[in-house]
Amino acid sequence: MLIAFSLIVLLFSIMIHEIAHGSVANSLGDPTAKYAGRLTLNPLKHIDIFGSILLPLLLVVTGSPFVVGWAKPVPINPYNFKDQKWGEVKVSLAGPLSNFLLAIFFGLLMRFVPLPASIVQLFSIIILYNLLLGIFNLVPIPPLDGSHILFKFFPRSWSTAKIMLERYGFFILLIFIMFGFKYLDPAIFYLYKIIAG
Repeated sequence: MLIAFSLIVLLFSIMIHEIAHGSVANSLGDPTAKYAGRLTLNPLKHIDIFGSILLPLLLVVTGSPFVVGWAKPVPINPYNFKDQKWGEVKVSLAGPLSNFLLAIFFGLLMRFVPLPASIVQLFSIIILYNLLLGIFNLVPIPPLDGSHILFKFFPRSWSTAKIMLERYGFFILLIFIMFGFKYLDPAIFYLYKIIAG
């Protein structure tokens, strides 16, 4: 039951993450995600077969200490943004921020509302997964949100490095998931301690 609950939490947390991207883009003048029907909690609009289903299941079946995934990226057209300088950074930050806000919300409930142990356990899963998603997506590897923020500060002379990172980003990301993900654990559990006590 906890595995099923964890996968559902992961799916909906990823969806909220993507909806946050699209909502902020829409508020900045880009209705692309809205017109594509992506500002919805309907899972069918967001599911990526590999990132939302196959990868999480593979991690669960292999007994991985973490489970991560992603949804179909929300379509964004940065040329529509009213804020051409920082619009892309704002949209990129919106996804991780939505996960951190979810973690804080459920963490405050755990701290200040008397809850049965079973509910505390479920809330802990929600907090941990949202902290995981928020921190993971800030890693500056394409196509994660952190790469869009990093590229904003790249000088023009680094355009070749940016193209190379974008070209091989998915493979670099898979290597990071296999070998580097454990280095995120201290940050995740440190924030969990601050938020949930």
